[in-house]
Amino acid sequence: MKKNIANGLLLLAAVAVMAGVFEGLCRTALNDGTQYHVEMWRYAVELKRVAEDPEIGHEHIPGAHARLMGVDVSINSDGLRDKELEEAKPTGVTRILMLGDSITFGWGVPADETLPRVLERELTAQGAGPIEVINSGVGNYNTAMEAGYFFDHGKAYDPDIVVLNYFINDAEPTPIYKEVPWLARHSYAYAVIGGAWDSLKRRLFGGADWRTYYAGLYADGAPGWRKAQESIAKLAAYCRTNDIRFIIVNIPELRELKEYPFHDVTAKVKAAAETHHVEFVDLLPAVEDLSPDTLWVTKPDPHPNGRAQELMGIYFSNHLLRSSSHLELAE
Repeated sequence: MKKNIANGLLLLAAVAVMAGVFEGLCRTALNDGTQYHVEMWRYAVELKRVAEDPEIGHEHIPGAHARLMGVDVSINSDGLRDKELEEAKPTGVTRILMLGDSITFGWGVPADETLPRVLERELTAQGAGPIEVINSGVGNYNTAMEAGYFFDHGKAYDPDIVVLNYFINDAEPTPIYKEVPWLARHSYAYAVIGGAWDSLKRRLFGGADWRTYYAGLYADGAPGWRKAQESIAKLAAYCRTNDIRFIIVNIPELRELKEYPFHDVTAKVKAAAETHHVEFVDLLPAVEDLSPDTLWVTKPDPHPNGRAQELMGIYFSNHLLRSSSHLELAE
């Protein structure tokens, strides 16, 4: 009996040592700061928390800092990846609030290369008057969560223009967020194994490829798409009532561009905008003639890099300047 106990303890000790060694490898040799699953996990546990409002799901931790995908990320006291902001709009300033997900947030991109900063810089350089573009993007948000953020917090900034940056996965249903367990919060090995298991499941047991998955989000009666349309309607009604210019900006999926596979989805989003008399801008023309992988943060991660963000920001700023009679610059 004593021998069995000793052997069991020895086995447990060996497992603990191997787990410790593997954890060490995951934190060093397997972590070069650009591993997508590890960096997304770090983003979730270091910069996010569960939101009080389930319509939002999760939010940034005010004042948090991290280095993710090789770039520094700082969250201000309002929970935004932006400079410190006064809620009251400065006199004479046109304030643009950009709603969005990890693309607007600027995943893998330095803060000054993000779409909101490019837009602000371009409009200012072209003499559009004092402009302040607020980056309220949060990774893993969908349209419903972005609308929830706007009605809970964003509208308090008194924006002149609200931009809903729409990406094809914004029709995903809102998950139920819970506090992350201790092991999942602290173990790099947990993130590495989780990412590897997810990839293995797809290979062994099948599952929709990215084209099929995205297309399925817009099937008739799909709950996430229905909720997205309801959120667009609610935002449109508020902006119309409060004399705010509301624009839906469609951000293209960057894995295939020359023969873009999602024109039908873009058409559905545009139709939703037109139903509620909302301005619609498609950013695909800004990048469609370029090689896709030159626009990615890394080759396994097709988030828009700094070059893509700049091209899309310039394209959108030119749209706003062409329609300057409707820019609604502050007096």
